[in-house]
Amino acid sequence: MSSTDWREQKREEVFESTLKGLENRRRIDRGFFLADARSALDHLYILEGNDWLGRGELGDIVTSATIAAYEHFIFEWKTELDASQGNEEKQ
Repeated sequence: MSSTDWREQKREEVFESTLKGLENRRRIDRGFFLADARSALDHLYILEGNDWLGRGELGDIVTSATIAAYEHFIFEWKTELDASQGNEEKQ
């Protein structure tokens, strides 16, 4: 095992669990909208920049993987909405 394996494992674990949580919330919570996910992502960007105490390497990995999951989730949701609107226009 190389010294970077744990980093990649953690990054993947956080990304996948965050994405699964977002997908579950979207499925279950009728009050959760794309704007809510974007707002949470904006908050994560702010937290990413607020590192004056130093969160360390593990904290950086968790933060960047969480942000990546939100970005992916938002992109997929927007793509789905754009596709459904395109289908409605064709009808």
